[in-house]
Amino acid sequence: MNNSELPLGKISPDIFKEIIYPALGAEAKEILIGPQNGVDIAITKVGNKVMATTTDPVFIVKEYGFEKGAWFAIHILVSDVVMSGLKPKYLTIDLNLPVEINKKELSIIWNTIHRECEKMGIAIISGHTARYLGCNYPMVGGATVIAIGNEDEYIAPIMAKPGDKIIITKGAAIEATGLFAATWPQRIKEIFGESIFNKADALFYEMSVIKDAEIARNFGLRENGVTTMHDATEGGVLGGLYEVAKASNVGMIINKKEIIVREEVKAICDHMGIDPYISISEGTLILSVKSHKADALIKEYEKNNITASIIGEITEEQKITIKDGNHEEILEHPNADPFWAAFARFGDGG
Repeated sequence: MNNSELPLGKISPDIFKEIIYPALGAEAKEILIGPQNGVDIAITKVGNKVMATTTDPVFIVKEYGFEKGAWFAIHILVSDVVMSGLKPKYLTIDLNLPVEINKKELSIIWNTIHRECEKMGIAIISGHTARYLGCNYPMVGGATVIAIGNEDEYIAPIMAKPGDKIIITKGAAIEATGLFAATWPQRIKEIFGESIFNKADALFYEMSVIKDAEIARNFGLRENGVTTMHDATEGGVLGGLYEVAKASNVGMIINKKEIIVREEVKAICDHMGIDPYISISEGTLILSVKSHKADALIKEYEKNNITASIIGEITEEQKITIKDGNHEEILEHPNADPFWAAFARFGDGG
């Protein structure tokens, strides 16, 4: 297998199916939801409780400043586990730090992680911290976040049902846009002007779905409202929709015009030559919701100053139809997210 078969970013569903899925160690009957492509949450029964776990890289971009970078890193980590509908409880974290880091920088990173965990009620229970040759920003380790609850309290991307409405929060390419502005503020300001830059820069602290998920949990889960939650990370909104549909063995009808693309998102994505609908979008929450509850959930988000829209519905036929005016097409998985290549080009001066 050559490098071209493994694009930057997450591996494709085909590679997952070929290499990862057939080799998962020992079997365990207490696993309620195990590894699946596009499903970030595992659910394991432990005594009379269930444990939701997710694992991700510790992603710290030093160009943001160490406090801002660490805020983003911990919010990415916790964003996955709250998709279970359970409250996050524990963090175990491995930091494989670059040799260039100093004591002050480590202190800022660690105290920011501690502060955000304390706010969210998360205890840090184990880990590993070291500096190693060959380790570089932004991937400086890995972490697992654990949530605990009762067996009838969790949801997962396998639970979407025909007839459910599909809601997204905030719109497309939130993360892609926010990262360009945070990484190259002066260049983005020069290209797009003060107004677009300020709007794009303000997206940084929207690159988290923790508040969105908490609102959904408090609104009601399963038969009481929200049946699945999934954050639109790599592959963007359309990639996330594809993952939910495949996990739940359902189809979808999507009205593309209802997917919000903000002014600043459109401007930056157009300039970078990337499709906002399939570009990385941490901060965008995809939900399936019982049909009669959808309008009420939209109002709940509006009360909390979060933009949200109903973009389609779940169907029984296992295909995803994207409607764009009079045009229709069947969605295939976007595979490589265009953000990474565009990010690298722009960083090289392109």
